[in-house]
Amino acid sequence: MQPGERVGILLLNTGTTAAPRTKETREYLREFLSDPRVIDIAPWARWLLVNLIILPFRPRKSAEAYAAIWTERGSPLLAISLDQREGLKQRFPDAEIEVGMGYGKPSIKEALQKLVDKRVDRIIVAPLFPQYASASSGAVMEAAYRAAAERWNVPPISALPAFYDDPGFLDAWATVAVPPLAEFKPDHVLFSYHGLPERQVRKSDPTGHHCLATPNCCDTPVPANRNCYRAQCFATTRALVQRLGLAEGAYTVSFQSRLGRDPWLQPATDQVVTELPTRGAKRLAVLCPAFITDCLETLEEIGLRARESFIEAGGEEFRLVPCLNDNPVWLDALANLLRKL
Repeated sequence: MQPGERVGILLLNTGTTAAPRTKETREYLREFLSDPRVIDIAPWARWLLVNLIILPFRPRKSAEAYAAIWTERGSPLLAISLDQREGLKQRFPDAEIEVGMGYGKPSIKEALQKLVDKRVDRIIVAPLFPQYASASSGAVMEAAYRAAAERWNVPPISALPAFYDDPGFLDAWATVAVPPLAEFKPDHVLFSYHGLPERQVRKSDPTGHHCLATPNCCDTPVPANRNCYRAQCFATTRALVQRLGLAEGAYTVSFQSRLGRDPWLQPATDQVVTELPTRGAKRLAVLCPAFITDCLETLEEIGLRARESFIEAGGEEFRLVPCLNDNPVWLDALANLLRKL
């Protein structure tokens, strides 16, 4: 950022239903799942899958899940995102800051229009996903670029890249995680990342021969896995394990939120939480470092369903470590990332 320039900052996230009801959730899911970056199959097959298989049944169940975590302020994802915006305003009093969601409201197009109306000199788009995936970072960045391209005067845009290995991001996670881990004293820690179909991971490999070709393909950064979501997840884990002082064997990495029958990244979180008690884990703490903001996937999928599965399988105590949310240490780290753009 240069002195005197009017900068617009657009915080990007996936989105949320407008209300924890079937109708609103169906509208949200239709928009979300119709994105070819999210379900990357032939258009006709995606239409059939979404409209004939998913939407007749999933919205009611998803609405119930949202209802279980809904707050007086509405969706936790949106409420916390607005808190993040206010926190950043304190750090950038001369910048204009908006929140845009890839699906649902407030839309990325609407948020970008607000920044343009305020006559900013340029716009920084900040996808709040530490690890890059076409279905998350790629999707919201495409939406931002598309919205900008519709204008006669296309505004200059800079984009925040993946920050999975940024020291400030990692230190913020340690700041958030150390107190609950010290108080809870888990005998095992699970790092649960959002899952992806294996085909999407392979598509990120420009060589077509490295990603998922061998068991240790993610152990060493090489040009072939530079944009590999799985490799970035493991890099984040290695750095957090070091900061949290976890011993080998005291933690596991897994991937959540599977959809459909295609092969997804393994091991699956819902399977791991039922297996851990049989391996002696009775006190389980879970971190979700693919998420900056607590949302349906952390609060309901992990905080409620995974907890229930773990206890039913013989576990005794379960603790979900909160995401970074609007923690001041994280907002300081994010501000430092944005200042570089």
